[in-house]
Amino acid sequence: MSVPWNRFWRRVGIYLPKRLYTRSLLIVITPMILLQSVVTLVFMERHWQTVTQRLSQATTRDLAAIIEMIETYPNDDDYANVIRIAQERLSMKIDILPPDPLPPPGRKPFFSILDQILSSEITRQINRPFWIDTVGDSRVLEIRIQLEGKVLRAFILRNQAYASNTHIFLVWMVGTSLVLLMIAIPFLRNQIRPILKLAEAAESFGKGRPMPEDFKPRGAEEVRRAGLAFIQMRERIERQIEQRTAMLSGVSHDLRTILTRFKLQLALSGSRSDFKELNRDIDDMQSMLEGYLEFARGEAAEDKGRLDLAAYLDTLAKEAKLRQRELSTTLAGDPDIQVRPKAFDRLLSNVIGNAFRYAETIRVEATHAKGSLMVIVDDDGPGIPEEARDEVFKPFVRLDEARNLDSSGTGLGLSIARDIARSHGGEITLADSPMGGLRVIIRVPA
Repeated sequence: MSVPWNRFWRRVGIYLPKRLYTRSLLIVITPMILLQSVVTLVFMERHWQTVTQRLSQATTRDLAAIIEMIETYPNDDDYANVIRIAQERLSMKIDILPPDPLPPPGRKPFFSILDQILSSEITRQINRPFWIDTVGDSRVLEIRIQLEGKVLRAFILRNQAYASNTHIFLVWMVGTSLVLLMIAIPFLRNQIRPILKLAEAAESFGKGRPMPEDFKPRGAEEVRRAGLAFIQMRERIERQIEQRTAMLSGVSHDLRTILTRFKLQLALSGSRSDFKELNRDIDDMQSMLEGYLEFARGEAAEDKGRLDLAAYLDTLAKEAKLRQRELSTTLAGDPDIQVRPKAFDRLLSNVIGNAFRYAETIRVEATHAKGSLMVIVDDDGPGIPEEARDEVFKPFVRLDEARNLDSSGTGLGLSIARDIARSHGGEITLADSPMGGLRVIIRVPA
């Protein structure tokens, strides 16, 4: 039984609004509309119809009394007394017309409750041919009844046969609903604003941006607690990053001091052939240390700024000539992007530099539109096997075959690139290139 309901609610959820403010308004408005619909239906069925029924019965009884007077006193001076009594005592204007045929039935009104009830009462109490017009004059009803040798025409005020003050109830109902909405909408907006601010601060932190200056926990107690928890979490993460960076910087500095001492000792020991291998090993160790430190700096704080992507692509073209590589670049959209310039430069350098090392032909396509930047790097190199594409993003993973994305050999190239992309709120994915090598797709908000 629960499976059909789950399917039903999943389908309904597709059409429901996604934002919290809209959903909150829907929670307020939907029960109010349902309640008012039920109240209106009950009122229409019971009160409105009952009152109209009773008024129509009384009006029909008055008409029946007039008909009986006309038929009881047929020689009464053109029925002047009957006409006078009807006008003074019953608030009706009546005429005695020649025995012409009754007009053809007119069009029925959209809301035909009066037409139905009044016609039913005339048929039940008088039971003579009649014609009724409830549409012509909005304030007056016209009724014609066929008598023997004559036709009775009566003009009756609508409120004598119909509960005409129903609109007052509807106006009050709609008016009170509007007042409720005028109170509820600003209140809901005020309650939801702190949640939106918290979401904005969390999104900024996830994209490596500084927290908004005006952010502080506001609103209901639960929202304040969530805001305080976010601030504390952010401070703990920043302290952890600072401690890690400081620790790795200190270790790197100490080890570089030792490596420098090794180099000096080897330089003073002469130029033996086996010392060349030692010097090469020392250079590799120093390069590895720089790679570790660069990886540690990948999440370091840097304010967002402007980066000219067109100028960067021009620099790539010059580098391609120096490396004797064939490079083609395309740029669509605004060349000015808002990123952390040094970090984003490091990201592109890792990816495109790897393409320069392992491919002869490279194509770079950049598209900047609607606050989003996508950079696609294609090459004709050996590529990366599909089964190894998830592994290469892990730190210190090196590929024995195909290509290695880190010149230092530490296996940190793609890890650094992905960390930088994610710190911008973006992502990096790998795929097969139409050129036969590797395709790297970089997406970041910019």
